[in-house]
Amino acid sequence: MARFDGKVVLVTGGGSGIGRATAERFAAEGARVVVNSTSESSEKVAATLDGAIAIRADVSDADAVNAMVAEAVERMGRLDVLVNNAGAAAMGAPEEIDDATWRRILGINLDGTFHCCRAAIPHLEAAGGAIVNVSSTSGVGGDHAMSAYNAAKGAVTNYTRALALDLGPRGVRANAVCPTLTQTEMASGVFADEDKLGRFVARIPLGRAAQPEEVAAAIAFLASDDARFISGAMLPVDGGLGASNGQPPMT
Repeated sequence: MARFDGKVVLVTGGGSGIGRATAERFAAEGARVVVNSTSESSEKVAATLDGAIAIRADVSDADAVNAMVAEAVERMGRLDVLVNNAGAAAMGAPEEIDDATWRRILGINLDGTFHCCRAAIPHLEAAGGAIVNVSSTSGVGGDHAMSAYNAAKGAVTNYTRALALDLGPRGVRANAVCPTLTQTEMASGVFADEDKLGRFVARIPLGRAAQPEEVAAAIAFLASDDARFISGAMLPVDGGLGASNGQPPMT
């Protein structure tokens, strides 16, 4: 399958986890990928993909994002798909979250999505392109001890809807995926604790966590022409978690 032949895709947070799997998926489908991260991991991933380049940038820094998008378009000639995947999480009681932590979590997850969209929209409009934001099940419901992350991802969810309304008439689609627990470095603390992992997985009807490749497949679908009449959607990649009303099993 080569749904992205001739297309250029920018993946933020592409050095690991869902971002890396997404970069690999797009490359496998013919895209030339711009892999972003703040470390050498972006170069390592890009080196494994045909036609890919790496650009380091902190997405919470608007000037750095503007420079990244400009460089990507200059080097690749166009921009067809933006995947806003860069993210960070923190845990703690609401009154224990300090200003620096709050700003860091919102800066990467929310401000980063805004900065990248703002810089990329003119190029996506020229290409008739698409935006896929990586929100979360934490962006459609609350979690215990994750209020900053909930605030950031909830805002990403509704920002995606607003983008769909504003950009649809301009030929640009905007959607989001909402994954549950996924086996990535960010979630390593859960996977290292058998009790936590067991309690989490017990809530997922399919009985396991997601793999990064499964989230990447959903992202590629939303960015592809197979989803050409889908915009403003929040696609759960959650193994059925969101199907529950929260009540315990009674059998």
